[in-house]
Amino acid sequence: MTNFQDCIVRYGELKPCKTAFIDAHTPGSDQKENFTIIGGGVSESPDQHVHIADQIGFNIGAAGQPPRVRNSLHDHNTAEVFFVLKGKWRFFWGRWGNAGEVTLEEGDIFNIPTGIFRGFENIGTDYGMIMAILGGDDAGGGVHWAPQVIEDAVNHGLILGENGVLYDSKKGDILPHNVNPMPLMSDEELARRAEPPTMDIILNHVARYWDMMALSDNQPTKVIGVDALLKDKPGFEVDFLSRNSITSEMRTHNKPTVLMPFRGHWKLHLKGRETIVNPGDTCLIRPGEEYAITPSMTGEASLFRVRTTNDPAGLTKTAN
Repeated sequence: MTNFQDCIVRYGELKPCKTAFIDAHTPGSDQKENFTIIGGGVSESPDQHVHIADQIGFNIGAAGQPPRVRNSLHDHNTAEVFFVLKGKWRFFWGRWGNAGEVTLEEGDIFNIPTGIFRGFENIGTDYGMIMAILGGDDAGGGVHWAPQVIEDAVNHGLILGENGVLYDSKKGDILPHNVNPMPLMSDEELARRAEPPTMDIILNHVARYWDMMALSDNQPTKVIGVDALLKDKPGFEVDFLSRNSITSEMRTHNKPTVLMPFRGHWKLHLKGRETIVNPGDTCLIRPGEEYAITPSMTGEASLFRVRTTNDPAGLTKTAN
């Protein structure tokens, strides 16, 4: 009998890592949880659980945080896209995190441009969750931290090796004899990090949930892509679907496709069987697999669909 364990990760079965990154001991960031759902992700910890290890051209992950817990300033070489699954989140950017900020509500999506330091904080009243899409199979080679983040971490017992691995002195870890600490960014490297104005970020990199719902009345809304609301070529494209956006007919794609329900319950036909996928679940449709997905109940229903493209993962391609 075919099961769905190799292609569906249920929200309630996600396995968190609380030591994924260098700020895991830093006060204010020490309660965050990292989830690697599809692909290797960018965790710096050997404790990170990977749910589905397929390399599909992009990674799916998530970050869960209690109120007022923040993720420290960092950047990536490839796309980092978030949509808010639960809660209310403040995203901020710049060398010191004070160049600008934007607040995202549930269902909003943010295609953060490469080449800027960014961080985020749960400003809601309960545990919050944001879902992440990271460009490339290796997600751009990991995370690049603002210098002050590395310095603060050392003061709380965590050292990041130049090999991208965390060493916890509180557990007795020491750097191997042939591994040096990760060097801090030079002044020249820091000078290349942009600090875009808030207007540019809001107009060109953020899409709001209710706008996407309105635009998806008769067809999927193209959210990230060459001719989408947020114009970019990050190696994947993102569509937003609601109740009237898709028919019940079976379909196939020649590229990996990920379905991520946001609201409502969806009936998925796949592998000759059917199941219900719910908000927070993640479903991988491999190339050539025939599937259909439709709302299974009345009421609000929406999901994000992510598909690999032929574009190489890399820096933000289009700013406006």
